[in-house]
Amino acid sequence: MDVLDIQFLSSLLSIIMIDIVLGGDNAILIALATRRLPNNQRKKAIFWGVVGAIGVRAALTAVAVYILKIPLLKFVGGLLLIWIAFKLLVNDEEEDNVESGKNLGEAIKTIIIADLLMGIDNVLAVAGAAHGSPLLVVLGLLISVPIIVWGSSIILHFIDRFPVIIYIGAAVIAWTAGSMMVEDIIIHEKVIRILPELGLIVPVVVTGLVLIIGYWMRKKTTTYNRI
Repeated sequence: MDVLDIQFLSSLLSIIMIDIVLGGDNAILIALATRRLPNNQRKKAIFWGVVGAIGVRAALTAVAVYILKIPLLKFVGGLLLIWIAFKLLVNDEEEDNVESGKNLGEAIKTIIIADLLMGIDNVLAVAGAAHGSPLLVVLGLLISVPIIVWGSSIILHFIDRFPVIIYIGAAVIAWTAGSMMVEDIIIHEKVIRILPELGLIVPVVVTGLVLIIGYWMRKKTTTYNRI
C-alpha cells in the first residue's frame, strides 16, 4: 500500500483518532499509576510503561480476529481491571515504605497490564480501521503515544493540586471494567439480550462499589496512620 495513497492516509487518520479518543482512560491510568513516584522517576515510568503497553497492544492487534473468539475474555479482563482501579485508589494512602526502584517497576507493570486490559476495544477498533495493514497499525500507535503521554502529564499536574481527580480517574477505570464485562460475547448473548437494562446497571454498580469501598479503605488507613 502506497503511503501517499488517499485510502492509506484516511485509514491512518482514523487509527490516530481512535487511539486518541480511546486513549483518554489510558492517560488517566498512567497518571494514577505514577502519581506517588518522585518527578524524575515519573518520566521513566511513563516512558517505559507506554513503550511496553504499545508493544503489547501492537502484537495483540495482529491477532485481533482470534481475540474476538476467546469466550469470557472481556469479562475476566473487566474483573482484573476492577482490582486495578481499587488498588490505584486505595494504595494512595499507604505508607511509602517501599524502595524507589521497586515502586518504579510496580508503576511500569501496572501501566502495561491495565493498558492491556483496557486496550481490548482499542485493539479491535484499530485492527478494523487498518484493513490488515501492519504498517498502519504501527504508525497509528507511534503517532498517538506522545498525545497520551502529554495527556497523562497534564492530569498528573492537576492531581497534585486537586486530589479529588484520583476518584474521578478510578471511576473512569471502574466504569470501563463494568462495560467490558457486559460487552463480553457470552455475557451479552446469554444475559444482556434477555435483561438489556443490565448493560447500564452493571457499570454503575461496579463504579459505585469501587468508589465507596475505596473511600472507606482510604479513610480507615488515614485514621489508622494518625493514631
